[in-house]
Amino acid sequence: MSTEIDTNRVYLFDTTLRDGAQTQGVDFSANDKAVIARMLDDLGVDYVEGGWPGANPTDDEFFRSPPRLSRAMFTAFGMTRRPGRSVENDPGLAAILDVDAPAVCMVGKTWDFHVTVALEAELSENIDMIAESVVHAKARKDEVMFDCEHFFDGYKADPDYALECARAAYDNGARWVVLCDTNGGTLPDEVDRIVREVSAHVPGSHLGIHAHNDTENAVANSLAAVRAGVRQVQGTINGLGERCGNANMMSVIPSLMLKMGMETGMSTDQLGQITPVSRALYELLNLSPHRHQAWVGEAAFAHKGGLHVSAVAKDPKTYEHIEPHLVGNKRHIVVSDQAGRSNILARLEEAGIEAAPDDPKIHRLVDDVKNREHDGYAYDGAEASFELLARRLLDNVPAYFEMDSFRVDIERRYNARGQLLTVSQAIAKITVGKDHYMEAGEGNGPVEALDNAMRKALLRVYPALADMRLTDFKVRILTPQAGTAAVTRVMVESSDGTGQRWSTVGISPNIVDASFEALKDAIYYKLLKGGVEAAAA
Repeated sequence: MSTEIDTNRVYLFDTTLRDGAQTQGVDFSANDKAVIARMLDDLGVDYVEGGWPGANPTDDEFFRSPPRLSRAMFTAFGMTRRPGRSVENDPGLAAILDVDAPAVCMVGKTWDFHVTVALEAELSENIDMIAESVVHAKARKDEVMFDCEHFFDGYKADPDYALECARAAYDNGARWVVLCDTNGGTLPDEVDRIVREVSAHVPGSHLGIHAHNDTENAVANSLAAVRAGVRQVQGTINGLGERCGNANMMSVIPSLMLKMGMETGMSTDQLGQITPVSRALYELLNLSPHRHQAWVGEAAFAHKGGLHVSAVAKDPKTYEHIEPHLVGNKRHIVVSDQAGRSNILARLEEAGIEAAPDDPKIHRLVDDVKNREHDGYAYDGAEASFELLARRLLDNVPAYFEMDSFRVDIERRYNARGQLLTVSQAIAKITVGKDHYMEAGEGNGPVEALDNAMRKALLRVYPALADMRLTDFKVRILTPQAGTAAVTRVMVESSDGTGQRWSTVGISPNIVDASFEALKDAIYYKLLKGGVEAAAA
């Protein structure tokens, strides 16, 4: 990677494999890390931080066989030497320098309070630790970076000392001196002011920003720092990270390129991959994507009100700040009880359903949607169920199967070891074409048991269902005043091996019946979109 600096060029440093792994509930395997690293390399980031060699068995395994990246610089993370040790006699420093990574990013204290209290070291010794560690690493690696931990807090407490720490790294050969808002408590105006003051001592061409999101300002702070002169931004996919997360690169990157006119080394085609990358990480972590996430969320370019849809049809810029395809996303017309004819027609066009605007069936469909939502359906979050509803009225939906009857039993008992168990069993009688099936299934709950029983029967005739799975299940009580007779709405999200996701809805006073309705729509939608023909009757 060239170290020549273009003043309009911002370098992207992704820390998902380390900072992202600190997210509560996230646990990367070494293989996961390799997959994500290659994904980031294809996306076009400049640096991929692999983790901290010597910190845990997963990182050790990952660095023993690191991925081969085509353009991104693979980087190891670690600490400067410890107090009281030489750089040649510090196992922690040796661990990060001995691995097969051309770059290293070392973190060190820059807040005088931390030096004296946490490290229990003299302020002058900390300066020596930074300088000597950078010199030692520079002799072993192509690039050396220094993360100034808690820099903004340190600068506000003692600007001279914080600057002395930063200069110790820069003067001894650090390619990047990264200013860290480690507790996420700094605001954009403070970042702007401090970065401008620091850049009088360390050139912005060698400064980076590493922002945490504890005040929901990590992206804003990163952009403010770039505006003030830094030329490296660190962050994670989808803003993963400890506590409230890190700067979200899925927002930072398009903001830099499309709003600020900065160059990042990413092509327009690569920028169009940030939505797929965002969703691929959610899929790898078995998490539901954040629908309302800026830029890449499914609802980021969704329009629900009829007036909005009419305006968007005439000029998308009315309610959209960019063309969705620039970031790999797409416009989405939501159907709900607020929908007018324009919403319905736009959503039908998205689904590939031909319908004339003056077709009387459109008016019936609008009324049907509004009446059904009044009863409790919610089609703005269940697009697959809406498409099936529309096709049944305007087009045609094959009769894939009929549920003749089903029964679900729940048994709560103690096993031979005295452990309390709750087991759900379901029996489903299904007609598929001219054939009749009866299958039983078990599950952790009644819905899973019913789903398993249905799959056993349907997979015999429709093997295309083999890669379909339920990824989310939501229940809402619509009439809590009715007590145990309350109407329940169930939303089911499904996905398949292609990475496609779709949502369906069912309502009933009985939660299992509502779940069946949503499950049936999910299966019908999968078969319909796959072009599967119904079994002959």
